[in-house]
Amino acid sequence: MRRPNRAPPTVAKDGPRTNDEIRNAQIQLIDSDGVNQGTVETMVAIKMAMEAGMDLVEISPNVSPPVCKIMDYGKYKYSAQKKAAEARKKQKVVEIKEIKLRPMIDDHDYDVKMRAMQRFFEEGDKVKITLRYRGREMAHQEIGTKLLDKVKADVAEFAKVEQDARFEGRQVVMVLAPR
Repeated sequence: MRRPNRAPPTVAKDGPRTNDEIRNAQIQLIDSDGVNQGTVETMVAIKMAMEAGMDLVEISPNVSPPVCKIMDYGKYKYSAQKKAAEARKKQKVVEIKEIKLRPMIDDHDYDVKMRAMQRFFEEGDKVKITLRYRGREMAHQEIGTKLLDKVKADVAEFAKVEQDARFEGRQVVMVLAPR
């Protein structure tokens, strides 16, 4: 009985093609100084790169003929890796913090929630305000609406309304973002 060929799958390369991986007969060559050498045979370009002690790297593969440059590929990969790490380090992930309110909140409790909200905005986070009604509070929704309007007015100087108040069952949700 014949067994099927279980050859390992070809590994997809994540970077640009280099040296012998370039399959086109002719390429547009840019030398190590950045000067355009025009259309050149691929083998001649690879020899030129070897003589310079560098690699032939395919910069723009989707044009005809593809553009290749003579450069130190190891140094290029290293600098690209460093740039990516630097970009990740500077990136700020915006979190959504949630503040839960009730329509009949007391003044001091409201002040504590507002201080927490202000701290979240200073850290650059968004705030989702959830106003939950229980029992007979649903009969007096205007109290909750007034409370949300008061919140909007109090945070107007350091936040803007990203998503206006909307009902979701027994609760009202509003999203604020820092200015």
